[in-house]
Parts: sequence; structure tokens; C-alpha cells
Amino acid sequence: MKIYGSMRGWLVGLGCLCAPVFLSGCDTTTSAAARATGSSPSRATIRALCTTGMVADIVRNIGGPDVEVDQLMGEGVDPHLYKASTGDVNRLKRADIVFYSGLHLEGKLSELLSRIGRTRPVYAVADGIPVEKLIPVAGGHYDPHVWFDVSLWKLAARRACEVLAEFHPAGAGKYRQRADAYLERLSQLDRYVRGRIAEIAAPQRVLVTAHDAFSYFGRAYGMELRAIQGISTESEASVREINTLVDFLAERRIRAVFVETSVSERNIEALVEGCRARGHQVRIGGELYSDAMGKPGTPPGTYEGMVRHNVDTIVDALK
Repeated sequence: MKIYGSMRGWLVGLGCLCAPVFLSGCDTTTSAAARATGSSPSRATIRALCTTGMVADIVRNIGGPDVEVDQLMGEGVDPHLYKASTGDVNRLKRADIVFYSGLHLEGKLSELLSRIGRTRPVYAVADGIPVEKLIPVAGGHYDPHVWFDVSLWKLAARRACEVLAEFHPAGAGKYRQRADAYLERLSQLDRYVRGRIAEIAAPQRVLVTAHDAFSYFGRAYGMELRAIQGISTESEASVREINTLVDFLAERRIRAVFVETSVSERNIEALVEGCRARGHQVRIGGELYSDAMGKPGTPPGTYEGMVRHNVDTIVDALK
């Protein structure tokens, strides 16, 4: 079976981790993957299928009018639990090239992506991130929520640029130019996040969410993280875990906790009720985008807008 890219995200557990390629810009040479499928499409527009909104945002910005982007998962969709429909399978088959996030984020799509990879290029953008920059989790895997460290997501964008340039050498110059502009905006975004987090008093720099999606955010921007569920929403929180977190919130006098657009609110609501019973008033500070972006056409419907919304919501509730 022929798989394109290292497919690190969901093959780690099988011992199929391959060394990623790291470039400061785009490589315009033709890759083995591109050669394996023949030349890039003769039509002017490449059809790219992307799994999540965050991945689609990268490909739209770098591909521009030369790449027609189809996004598999929309707003509010949990990629950990997503199962492909018959229509999704057909969309994947119509694509010239497929991009997914990786690191087992799209766990239930693993088998389908493997099958599609036999006939067309399939790439994980997270393969552009060095292993030493990833956060290990149980089972020999890595935390897949890398987009919450903007500096790491820049590496994922470089990976996508490299892949597009290899797949379609005639457009490499345009992909590289768009990538440079996009990466500069992401550098500005990274500085914005750091500046806003600095507004929170150090003792209050605690982010409490429904599931453990923000570890990269906490590590990059100096916030302590607490979550009810693990990195996958397939896990379930116990009463004991919720009570332990209630004790923590009351002891530290944390002001706010946060719900997520793609995760049920019931556990966060249980935290608020538990704190009230302990005599500590904690409020829901707002809604964060974790595994999915916002509605298309709104600011959180882009990666940059989503990150800005999240940090503004966090800072305004905690400072």
C-alpha cells in the first residue's frame, strides 16, 4: 500500500513514524509523491480536500485562486469523533490532493485516508513540525492540537507550501509568495497573543476548559492549563475529577472557566455549580474555538480570527 507523506499523526502507534522535511521556504523540486501520481492536473485549478477548517485556512491562503479548497468538517464539528459519510468519500475521491492535520486528530478517518492514499497524494501538515517540539501523551502518541502555538502552525503552513510546490511546480513561485505573506501575518498574530496574555496578572493565568486542547497554547504563552477531559473528547470525566477541579478553582480563587464550541457544556456547568456549593463564584468566561473554527464569513471563521477571538475572550475574562 502506498501512503503519501509520513502520515505521522495516526501511524505513530504502528511504528510508522517517518522523518519530516523542514524548509525555510518552499522547495520547487518535484517530489516522489508527485511523480508517483504523474504530473499535476492539466486544468488551471487544483482540487484540494482539507479535513479541518484550520488546515483549509492554510491551503486557501497559500493556494489562492490556483487551488479550489473543499473542507470536510465545518463549524462546531469535533474531528476526534468525525465519521465520514458516503458523500465525504466521494469528495475525497474527486480531490487531486488531500491535506489533513495529523497526529491522530482525525482518528476515525484513519482507515479512509489510508485507502485514499493509494490513489492520490495525502499529506499531514503537522508532519512539518519536528518531533522534539511536540507534546507527548499516553500510548506513544502526541497531542494533536498544535495550531494553538502559532509558531508551530507556521511550520505546518511551510509544510503545505512545500507540498503544493512539489505537486504543482508551475505554480511554485506563486505559492511561495503567498506563503511568505501568510507567515508574516502569523508572526504578527503570535506577537499579539503574547502581548495580550501579559495583561493578565500572573496568579490568574489559569485556563480551565472542557477538554485538554490548549496545552500548546499554555506552553507557548505562559498559562497554566486545567481540563476536565483528556486530549480526545472520547474520554469521559469522572465525578472525582470534577470535584478535584472544583477544589482547585476555589482554592486559587479563579474567576472564570470556558466552554468550547465543539464540546458539550455539561461538565463546565457542573464545575460552576460545584464552586457555588463551595461558596466560590466562578463564571463561564466565554466560548472558545478549540477543534473547529467559526462560521465562514465571520472573524472566527479564519485561523487568525479564531486565535484572536480566543485570546481576547480569555484575557477579558481573567484580567
